[in-house]
Amino acid sequence: MHRGLEQSLPHSLLDDPQLGKQVALNLKRNRAQDATEAMEAAVAAYRFEDCQHSAWNPEQYALLWGTALWHESSPSQRRLLNQLYWVAYYSQIMSAEIATIFLNQVSAAGLYAVEDFRPICDSLDLETRQERAHIHAFKTIGEDVEHRLFGRRIFTYPMRHPMTETMVFADTNGLRTWWKGIQLRAFTAMAGNPFLGSQYLLIRGLRTLNGKIVQHKLSQYYEHHPDQANAPIPAAISWYHFSDESFHFHTSRLVGVEVPRVLPKPTAFERWVVNQGVAGCQRDHYHFSSAVNGIFWYDPALYRPIYQVLRSPTFGLDHGGAMQMLHRSFCEDSEGVQAAAQTHSEAVASYRLFVDSISWLSASNREMRHMAGNNTQRYLRTNRQAYARFKGQAAALERTHNLLQTARA
Repeated sequence: MHRGLEQSLPHSLLDDPQLGKQVALNLKRNRAQDATEAMEAAVAAYRFEDCQHSAWNPEQYALLWGTALWHESSPSQRRLLNQLYWVAYYSQIMSAEIATIFLNQVSAAGLYAVEDFRPICDSLDLETRQERAHIHAFKTIGEDVEHRLFGRRIFTYPMRHPMTETMVFADTNGLRTWWKGIQLRAFTAMAGNPFLGSQYLLIRGLRTLNGKIVQHKLSQYYEHHPDQANAPIPAAISWYHFSDESFHFHTSRLVGVEVPRVLPKPTAFERWVVNQGVAGCQRDHYHFSSAVNGIFWYDPALYRPIYQVLRSPTFGLDHGGAMQMLHRSFCEDSEGVQAAAQTHSEAVASYRLFVDSISWLSASNREMRHMAGNNTQRYLRTNRQAYARFKGQAAALERTHNLLQTARA
């Protein structure tokens, strides 16, 4: 920006030299530590046979860890639950990253209209390329595991449109999904506005903050592995992913929290739009999951896929046994339920800290009141009510299972 010439906006990233240096340093370090090539090489070398007999995460990060299913599983079944946690967890991360690829570009288009914002846009471009590599890795391994073990999708899905419901297993229905798609499209149309473009990064930071905490723990399995050269490749991918995402989160904080001070003050409408976005994040993250601790899925939506896992040859439960295990794992208090609730409480506290200085957010959003309203009692009550409804649907699942068995025979 040349101060001696007329500009469309009087603001520039150069107005805050310290912020400009932070943005430039974050981009420089992300480029230097870019894990894309290492991740691509790891995926190319992946063979399920090489890592099927190893855990891929720390022990506590296993499907339904600390519930009745975990406690009554054999060592080999626990290892499978550990691997399925990886598949399920990164299926959700992949869904978020599909949306991120699109929204990064929308926000960059709005921010590039402001003088001297190129370093921020370059950061978003680099992150977009990295997200494509992440998605390829998660999709390749997750689908391979499910095809080998189940011959069907359990947690994975065909490639999604960025306007699809981001939460893979959500408390939703057709009408809610349609309305959310309308909201996403409306926000996308407005994100060319520089302030709203910056606030997409605020919301992105919120949505990934808990993931950053969990992914750090997942990455430690590889980081502290005694023989990294022979560590399971999915664990290495967790480490590479966390390396990239650490810079992505820093970008979210810089752009979402710091950049607005060099932009015009938000209008009443802009403040309303941002508050709607944060409120939507609270609604999405209201639930917590004892099936996949660290992902805020609606556990009743998981009854069907978990039932399918329990009926698979690995667990070999009959219909009655699978239904009983579902009830005991989801509808009874356990170490796993308490751990998931604790993760949710930690997320609420970290979200509050992240937005504490954001003056244009409402008190309800700064305090995360809606998200904080959930607890173990409500969780268990919701799961029990949903289980009573699921029992009627399960009869159809039993018929489908029997037909598949007959066809295979």
